[in-house]
Amino acid sequence: MTEQGLIGILFRGSWLPMPGRRAGLLALLLAGVLLLTPACAAVSQPSGARVVSVGDGDSIQVRQEGQLLRVRLACIDAPEQSQRPHGQQAHRELRQQLPIGSTVVLAVKATDRYGRTVAEVYRQNSNINLAMVEAGEAFAYPRHLHQCKGQDYLDAEQRARQRGGGIWQHQEGIMRPWNFRRTSAAHPRGSP
Repeated sequence: MTEQGLIGILFRGSWLPMPGRRAGLLALLLAGVLLLTPACAAVSQPSGARVVSVGDGDSIQVRQEGQLLRVRLACIDAPEQSQRPHGQQAHRELRQQLPIGSTVVLAVKATDRYGRTVAEVYRQNSNINLAMVEAGEAFAYPRHLHQCKGQDYLDAEQRARQRGGGIWQHQEGIMRPWNFRRTSAAHPRGSP
């Protein structure tokens, strides 16, 4: 079917003369796009949230639109609290980056198996997840880098490694948190 045939079907019996039918169709499409654009923009724009607590080096709680959300920082893995002193250092760094009451924007990536919102967290246009890696207080999490601009995280980790601070005080860094959790699960406290 030709374009004119399709337009003729759409506007059969219409007041539009044939040459104006194409213009009429375009005008209708344009009007529809213009009417829908503000609604779509409002839905896609993330709303602000307020930090309520910092759990450890890679998890926080926020209040957003009256709801309390548990948030896991996407694409990073910070040392566990029991990885002393690095777990405490990561927790302290995240508290400095995200003081209680500060406003943040969440770029949501997923929901994890524990029901937490997995997101990149922004404060004053700064990606806090990336800042934690850059500061040497968290690792880029290879398993989940596909959710973010993975190369940015790997580059930040390389810079932190070269500076030798935080988790990079030892040449190869400390035991990766994902390995630490697996080892801890295999040998719970009190077992050999």
